[in-house]
Amino acid sequence: MAETELRAKEIKPSTSTVAVVAGKVPRLRWLIIGLVFLATLINYIDRLTVSVLAPVITEALKLSNLEYASLGTWFLLAYTISQGVSGKLYDQIGARRGFALSIIVWSLAAMAHAFARGLGSLSVFRFLLGLGEAGNWPGAAKVTAEWFPVRERAFAMAIFNSGAAIGSIIAPPIIVWLQLSYGWQTTFIITGTLGFFWLALWLFCYQPPDRHRWITDEERALIRDGGTERRRDGEKENALSVPLSLRPSVSPSPKWRDLLRYRQVWAIVVARLLVDPVWWLFITWLPLFLNRVHGFDLKKIGLFAWVPFVAADAGSLLGGFASGFLIKRGWSVNRARKATIGFAALLMPAGILAARAQDPVVALALIGLVLFGFQFWINNVQTLPSDFFSDKMVASVAGLGGVGAGVGSMIFTLATGWIVDHFGYTPVLTAAGALAPIGTIVLFALTGTITKIPSNISNSKSLVQENS
Repeated sequence: MAETELRAKEIKPSTSTVAVVAGKVPRLRWLIIGLVFLATLINYIDRLTVSVLAPVITEALKLSNLEYASLGTWFLLAYTISQGVSGKLYDQIGARRGFALSIIVWSLAAMAHAFARGLGSLSVFRFLLGLGEAGNWPGAAKVTAEWFPVRERAFAMAIFNSGAAIGSIIAPPIIVWLQLSYGWQTTFIITGTLGFFWLALWLFCYQPPDRHRWITDEERALIRDGGTERRRDGEKENALSVPLSLRPSVSPSPKWRDLLRYRQVWAIVVARLLVDPVWWLFITWLPLFLNRVHGFDLKKIGLFAWVPFVAADAGSLLGGFASGFLIKRGWSVNRARKATIGFAALLMPAGILAARAQDPVVALALIGLVLFGFQFWINNVQTLPSDFFSDKMVASVAGLGGVGAGVGSMIFTLATGWIVDHFGYTPVLTAAGALAPIGTIVLFALTGTITKIPSNISNSKSLVQENS
């Protein structure tokens, strides 16, 4: 096949195969985001092992709901610290080395769970797991900003983010089967080793686009030229004036005190502080909720606990597709992002009804609607750092958003343990149902128009001056 024909096929989305000719891989960016998707999937399998086995672990260790909640709190404390640190780290050392470091830490920590002998040691290993796993999200945001034009970023985020939902789908049956077949210690060792297989693939395949030996000239131009978006609704035009090949792959990371002068950063941080606890509620408590409220044993949890996460996966993919589709139809980035985020926020109060459902099938369906809405919402919110800021700042801003998410989720998780011990699950699910609309109102109030902000952060003005 002639080289010109391959180049023509490279830009056709209907092409079903990927040809490798002369060491070049057309549409390489989709392979790259596929690797990040796999990392996210493994991340969730490792994370959910304790949650899926919660009925077994709490019974074996005689843990109260508050003590079980403390395990999640230690994880989230480390996760919160690491979100901010990892964001700066990825901006300093690049995504290749950053991802390698993160997955080594979390895989070793996941395997170490097999050697836990009580609440204290299990808490230490959960803390270490949180330190490693947090890097996945600012790292993914950085990879997406570097490898995708603006109009494709939400869908690329959807692909990687769907790893969380699919990991949550496949984790319960796999973990239950492993536990019933080999015991919980071996289960942790097997799931923990998955990350090292991914690491070998990542180091073989990944380089930033300006240095990747497999990228075609056409794709490099697409990534560069795709950064130019004609804005509507009075927005300024954003152009990437520096060719991709001339940009350094590693730049000095911005300081947090400078980033926090932007109300757009605060909008992302506060919105995620309020809304991310909805996701963590079901990630942490769904197996116990099904066990204690609806009488599910471990086998039933393995058979049914994954069902709401099918809806979550659909929400992730559709959320990313929807905003990208609207942008291609001529909507501004501002209008498309806000429409999709607002729509998703209206779905999440379905959790209030799930708390009162007597039929477990109805409860699972309503929880599925909540998780569909959350993934639809978060997929577009996680794209906002790249909508507002330059590539060299994206991971740091995403990391600060993760700090907000971690703080909110940590408080909510610990509070859930105490409330469930004293009042049951209904107050918790009711409160969670109100968080998404409140968080979205705050997000829209603080962001103003979604448009690119000048990247020379050293010359940034004060919070009030910058956004007046």
